[in-house]
Amino acid sequence: MKFAQDIIIAPVITERSMTVARDKKYTFKVPKSANKIEIKKAIEELFDGTEVAKVNTVSVRGQLRRYGRYEGYTEAWKKAIVTLTADSKPIEFFDGML
Repeated sequence: MKFAQDIIIAPVITERSMTVARDKKYTFKVPKSANKIEIKKAIEELFDGTEVAKVNTVSVRGQLRRYGRYEGYTEAWKKAIVTLTADSKPIEFFDGML
């Protein structure tokens, strides 16, 4: 059994994610094994008063990085873009950043 804290790793804070947060679309980093149903349940459990309308997921490939003559890839990860319903309460964490 997975806990909600294990599914939602961290919020993704970028210029684009802050722009779409005004439309009640929030971006989070999630484990690669998490599916949309688990993500929806975790968001509704962690943030009281929220109702999730839909969840979009994107698998992000690792980027090539060089350090001198050595090169490798950063870790691949998965992000979830969560859209809340119109009558849902917004997530307070993002309110101070908008």
